[in-house]
Amino acid sequence: MSVCLPSSIGSSPFSSSEAVRERSLSFVGSRSARLPRVEAIMASMATAFHATTAANGVRSSLAVASSSCRSVVSSSSLRFASSSSLSLSSASVRGGFIAVQSDGVSRMGVRGMPVQVRADASAGAVAAPKPGTSTFKVAVLGAAGGIGQPLSLLIKMSPLVQELRLYDIANVKGVAADLSHCNTPAHVSAYTGSGELAAALKDVDLVIIPAGVPRKPGMTRDDLFNINAGIVRTLIEAVADNAPNALINIISNPVNSTVPIAAEVLKAKGVYDPKKLFGVTTLDVVRANTFVAQKKNLRLIDVNVPVIGGHAGVTILPLLSKTRPTVEFTPEEVEELTVRIQNAGTEVVEAKAGAGSATLSMAYAAARFAESCMRALDGDSDVYECAYIQSEVTDLPFFATTVKLGKKGVEEVIAEDLNGLTEYEKNAVDALKQELKGSIEKGVQFAKKQAATV
Repeated sequence: MSVCLPSSIGSSPFSSSEAVRERSLSFVGSRSARLPRVEAIMASMATAFHATTAANGVRSSLAVASSSCRSVVSSSSLRFASSSSLSLSSASVRGGFIAVQSDGVSRMGVRGMPVQVRADASAGAVAAPKPGTSTFKVAVLGAAGGIGQPLSLLIKMSPLVQELRLYDIANVKGVAADLSHCNTPAHVSAYTGSGELAAALKDVDLVIIPAGVPRKPGMTRDDLFNINAGIVRTLIEAVADNAPNALINIISNPVNSTVPIAAEVLKAKGVYDPKKLFGVTTLDVVRANTFVAQKKNLRLIDVNVPVIGGHAGVTILPLLSKTRPTVEFTPEEVEELTVRIQNAGTEVVEAKAGAGSATLSMAYAAARFAESCMRALDGDSDVYECAYIQSEVTDLPFFATTVKLGKKGVEEVIAEDLNGLTEYEKNAVDALKQELKGSIEKGVQFAKKQAATV
């Protein structure tokens, strides 16, 4: 049995309160009927949960799921009792589902950030993570930048992280010192400059790369290519030499080209595993979910929109026809939402008026994807995300679709995303493929040219 709890229940999900107020209970999946002790379990969770959430007078929802927490089908109400036999061992709760499994010592898998829960004889006691549960070493390359800093903070909050290594060419020691004061279990260390890059990467489980220059007004992702392509190539060479078995999450734009560059570098080093290389397109999904929920007045926590293709302009294709829960869109709404999702990055760049690009939302999305990777590495068998990967679902060598993550990276590509598309979506796929093809070829040619000059 698993219980899913959305954590967006107040202005701050990390502050405490005196009591947990009324919440709504929803059941998901066919096994909900076989949960005779749901009320008792929910009651015992109340005190533990209010230790880390702002809940005074705030309504949220609770979902009980079978194998997946991706669609809520019915709801009823339940008032929590004030006693508890569960205790929270970490306050890393944020938007999405918390899944609690009834196995004594359980992981609360959030859409983007889990926390740990364990059975405890003392009601309401807050305990440290069980030894051995926080086991992963994570390196953030570009940790002092606009994305890197908030991303590092979110990663620091994860109880799945044992060691957080921050790397940048400058100013990273201050970031590490600042984060080290946060009372979460992950140990933080700083590495500055090329001479310390190898040490930052040695034997890590997950590498996250936000390094590079940001977009500025009037700048396309393609304008970033010459600078960021060289940065990614250098960093991936170091990853290949020092952490060849790590999962690699690439954020540096243009992702459509930097992922193929990384693949070519890893091939040249003889350590390429296509199941472990990801272009992080989660921000497109996050935006699609948000915009659709706003447009259709849906609970954001219920909404999931798969996004396929790539991670720039028209290569970003939200499959609105496959939105869950099922919702009807007019042709005008489809056009409006698709264009807004495709141009959402520009929307932020223009709103910041030269002061930056989408850093906070990108950090959030990247942390969600990183957490999903670690949950999969840790044995969670029900982890799905959209990502830009080496793929055979189209005639292009790289393509973003929904994937199931496992201990070795990509466990399954959900090819049915491309089945049953509307005429609008079919035409959009045809249009994006030509643009995406050019970006992929540009990345491959850059990597081969650089290899030839070495």
